[in-house]
Amino acid sequence: MSDAAQPTAAEVRAAAEAVKTALDRHLAAVERRSGEDDPAVYDAFNQLAAAAEAYDELLYDRYDEVTPFEIPGADDTLPPYTGPEEPSALSVLIRRDYAVAEPQRLMAHARRIEAADEESTDMDASGTVHGALSLLFGEFEPDEIASRHKEFGLEEGDSTLWVTAADEAADPGEWLEAPFEQVDPQSVVCRFDVSAVFDDDLDDEEDGGDADGDAAELDEDLAAELDEDDTEDGGTEGDGAEGDGAEGDGAEGDGAEGDGPGGTAVPARLEADR
Repeated sequence: MSDAAQPTAAEVRAAAEAVKTALDRHLAAVERRSGEDDPAVYDAFNQLAAAAEAYDELLYDRYDEVTPFEIPGADDTLPPYTGPEEPSALSVLIRRDYAVAEPQRLMAHARRIEAADEESTDMDASGTVHGALSLLFGEFEPDEIASRHKEFGLEEGDSTLWVTAADEAADPGEWLEAPFEQVDPQSVVCRFDVSAVFDDDLDDEEDGGDADGDAAELDEDLAAELDEDDTEDGGTEGDGAEGDGAEGDGAEGDGAEGDGPGGTAVPARLEADR
């Protein structure tokens, strides 16, 4: 960073004073708190977090030094719960991200689904990744895909689960056009996040036990099928055997966000007493 872009010593000093002021305000709010989820404490916390982050950045830019503490930002916490004390309805919002790590494996599974569906009218869907994804998610429940994502050539990304409370259930079809736009953060009872950022200090471990055995058996079946495809494409006659790994019945999961293989669930906030 050039000298012209660096903050002045006076700016760093002013940021330090802002942290001191924010600390005093936070302590005063805590001392006067009216309950467990006092909004004044929440606001003072966010102000302190913002002041500390600003000071840390200026300190580093000016002196190449950092503070010894870390305060989570406002986006890392949920606001105080202000929903109904005795909710009669709830909503469960889930997002799971995947990367298509092995397209050939994914499309091989899709071909099996097509072959087993005698009523299918589009036998070419498995030839593209987006078509294969459509077949996969049409055949299996999302929870089963989450637990078997490696078998399907997918790599697990971040996921989150939110449980929100309401006084009454929504009318049928009320929110289908925009299912995630009307979520009130203050109605969230609990939230669970899964992300690789939570595993930075943990050793990477491979799944063991029966899951490895099942995956290994499926690998052999898929490898045989892919070899056969390669042989047919190349015009060479061979004995490549069709893999016969049985597909599951798409059993419905329990609707709760769990640890996918290799994932570590970290609750961002859980208030079990509500």
